[in-house]
Amino acid sequence: MKKRLFALAMAAVMALSLTGCGSASGSSANKTYTIGICQFVQHVALDAATQGFKDALVAEFGENVKFDEQNAAGDAATATMICTNLVAENVDLILANATPSLQSAAAATSDIPVLGTAITEYGVALGIDNFSGVVGNNVSGTSDLPPLDQQARMVEEIFPDAKTVGILYCSAEANSSYQAKVVKDTLEGDGLTVQIYTFADSNDIASVTAEACANVDVLYIPTDNTAASCVEAINNVALPAKTPIIAGEEGILAGCGVATLSIDYYGLGYTTGEMAAKVLKGEEKISEMAIQYYPDPVKEYNPAICDELGVTIPEGYVAYEG
Repeated sequence: MKKRLFALAMAAVMALSLTGCGSASGSSANKTYTIGICQFVQHVALDAATQGFKDALVAEFGENVKFDEQNAAGDAATATMICTNLVAENVDLILANATPSLQSAAAATSDIPVLGTAITEYGVALGIDNFSGVVGNNVSGTSDLPPLDQQARMVEEIFPDAKTVGILYCSAEANSSYQAKVVKDTLEGDGLTVQIYTFADSNDIASVTAEACANVDVLYIPTDNTAASCVEAINNVALPAKTPIIAGEEGILAGCGVATLSIDYYGLGYTTGEMAAKVLKGEEKISEMAIQYYPDPVKEYNPAICDELGVTIPEGYVAYEG
């Protein structure tokens, strides 16, 4: 009789144990994730990257993913405040869209996973010497760095008679400075004269652009967030001055550029979202994730501005359609 009672008791314990396991599994499957998003400024490229990121996570988790999406409106102090608040809310993961957002998020937490997107060079952004491609802590993400030497040589390809090239960017953006140096070295190595023009913020962008247009044959603007958010102001100066612009990315191309060798920012954001899903599901450790790059940049031109300036584009370029 005692053996029978003991067997019944054990069966009951096992049943409860199995029920508990089933309940835990169901809870994990139905977990809701809260993702914080700090986008540094609103412009076409960054908007597309954020949308791609969100779409990838919705495709993976459906209604079980929620977004706390905020925009710093181009202000570094605001980006810091946003990231500090997201950490206080204990979100499951932070998307840092653009370099100042990444710097703010990395400074705000060493525990919550942080994925960057539209970051040109992580070593430069985070002050890592001899960067190997893996940050190695709670940070990883995707880069929007195009082949800068190929971008630089578009100047010579489209404007073979150009002698002087101006590089225009915001002095507050470390990654813009990095791109400017690479492009400058490439063009000077090919025998062109390069002049650097920097603006502190949107307030002096028109005057600096005017100075550049008065002294150069062609302008180059890297993937600079402040410039991208002020393309109308740049175009209002450069177009009447008949100064063509080679753009670092599609958003600048759309607003004031002649041509670009650009990546697909929506695709870049989508890849970042896929990385986020792997981190959230525990399939990969963010500390071991290598920075990913967009594999197939495309040569594009802006038909409207090319027509306005009388620029003939060589074969191999596709029209930017927006």
